[in-house]
Amino acid sequence: MAKPGVKSYTAYLFILPFALPFLLFGLWPLLYNLYLSFMDYFIVSGVTAWNSFANYVELTQNPYFALGFKNSLLFLITVPILQIGALGMAMLLFRRLPGITFFRAGFYYPVIIAIPIAGIAWDYFFASQGILNGLLSAADLLPDGQNIAWVTDDHIALYSVMLFFIWKNVGYYMVLYLIGLQRVPQDLLDAAKLDGTNPWQAFWHVTLPALRSVILLCTLLSTIGALKVLVEVMVLTGGAHDTVTMLLFVYAVAFTFSDFGLAAAASSIILALCLMIAAILFKFLGEDGAWGKGC
Repeated sequence: MAKPGVKSYTAYLFILPFALPFLLFGLWPLLYNLYLSFMDYFIVSGVTAWNSFANYVELTQNPYFALGFKNSLLFLITVPILQIGALGMAMLLFRRLPGITFFRAGFYYPVIIAIPIAGIAWDYFFASQGILNGLLSAADLLPDGQNIAWVTDDHIALYSVMLFFIWKNVGYYMVLYLIGLQRVPQDLLDAAKLDGTNPWQAFWHVTLPALRSVILLCTLLSTIGALKVLVEVMVLTGGAHDTVTMLLFVYAVAFTFSDFGLAAAASSIILALCLMIAAILFKFLGEDGAWGKGC
């Protein structure tokens, strides 16, 4: 029973501060983008016409979109590397040691550096006469004594961008795992120790199941981030040397060629791919997922 003076629409007034921005800046752009994907829409010439699935058909025949699609899927390699690296760092830094806060801040520092600024530093790092080749040369690890073209070689440029992406983001997920480790029940760890389990068994059977929700969140965020990578590629390679990604394709088509219909179709495919992967992750890592049933 409602309290005196409380109307049936009161709940909607509480929801409105969230719902209004979501509808205006979230749902409406999403629906309008989907509408544009079925249009010929050139903002410069002002041409607007319904074309059904012509934009999607054109994407299937566009070699640059095919390259971007392949590269974006390859970028998913960074997801397990980020999660394993971030969780490993969190486990090492989840200790009460003198100066541990300094090390935590140091590993997180790359996250707060603007990507263009960090990219300038990594340009020098990846340069032909740069730091990385210098270190490899000093260790006598360069093949035939020749410097490696890290960001100008078509075969390895994309993987160099991946390395930069991992360095830039691993600290963010480390912090999330540090927060998650604080929620692991200490009494369960103590009980496992009394039962004679070794550290690996305690980690696998106690710590990991307790971190399931954090693992789901971090994996979902890193997957979406990998599929939507843009600025890192623009800063290091500009999309050259076979490093075009799907979002870079969308950016170029929309703001260089002013074909917003084709760009909207490509971005809709990115959205569909993100939703599909998210559904798979929830199916496996969610509360009622396969992992939960097996734990």
